[in-house]
Amino acid sequence: MQTKDFDYDLPQELIAQVPVEQRSASRLLHLDGASGNLRDCRFADLPQFLKPGDVMVFNDTRVIKARLFGEKESGGKVEILVERVLDDHHALAQVRASHASRPGTKLFLAKQLQAIVEERQGEFYRLRFDSNLTVWELLERSGVMPLPPYISRPASELDEVRYQTVFAREPGAVAAPTAGLHFDPAMLDNLRKQGVRIAFVTLHVGAGTFQPVGVENIAEHKMHNEWYSLPAETVAMIEMAKHGGGRVVAVGSTSLRVLETAATNGKLQAGCGETDIFITPGYRFKIVERLLTNFHLPRSTLLMLVAAFGGMENIRRAYRHAVENRYRFFSYGDAMLIERQN
Repeated sequence: MQTKDFDYDLPQELIAQVPVEQRSASRLLHLDGASGNLRDCRFADLPQFLKPGDVMVFNDTRVIKARLFGEKESGGKVEILVERVLDDHHALAQVRASHASRPGTKLFLAKQLQAIVEERQGEFYRLRFDSNLTVWELLERSGVMPLPPYISRPASELDEVRYQTVFAREPGAVAAPTAGLHFDPAMLDNLRKQGVRIAFVTLHVGAGTFQPVGVENIAEHKMHNEWYSLPAETVAMIEMAKHGGGRVVAVGSTSLRVLETAATNGKLQAGCGETDIFITPGYRFKIVERLLTNFHLPRSTLLMLVAAFGGMENIRRAYRHAVENRYRFFSYGDAMLIERQN
């Protein structure tokens, strides 16, 4: 398939720049992959689509303040986006400056913090931070919330709360698992009282999630690696649901990618690892039966994933419907609940 097959026209004003006032006040578009039927709902209607014994799998990663601003020794401006913390004093990061940074280059961040470029690793740089504090502590003290590139405003104090799920607990992501942003404690409590099981995985979302596919033939695209963890408790809950007639609902593409990565011959294996799974139309899903997700960028790997899940033509029609009916798109936008096509 060609990357252009996953393009669509999106008016700029439909890209959500701020979150809705209350987390669960967004809209929800329901797509039945088998019939192709669409239904306009509110996110608050979500419990109507679930039954006792279903299990919802959330990504509990926590977004770190991964963006740092500063200058080189030469005085040139520099912006750093930490992709992954390697240890207490090293990180992999994107470094944006007027000229490429060479090994040995000193970067002065937040007026006093110093980082040294050690080497280049593909699109990233390995940086050493000279400080008595750990990288985690430095980012918390001096970093800025890494809002996506399509949000055309600086990060604010509001984003420190709202660009984070209410159940975030494992720091390491540089982008939020946005399907989870719609949930507030009241919604989670209601689901539990209804008999829906709540389970967690961890996948530290990388900045590559925003990258459009740069090749025309999607088979030539190479996915970025992301670290994940699948607890044994979550595996047990999923097995219990499947044996009892319940359905597995992945909250977000990240949760889905963890579950499909960890499935060997259709059986889940608990543990940690790296995933670069690239799901495109034609993929046969092993675990997930329903997907709750936001609306995704044109020509992106995430749009390819939902097309594989809900059906190519169904997704095209759903996105046209969403544009025509003024749904809000991307991270702070509205949600879709997709029933798997097959």
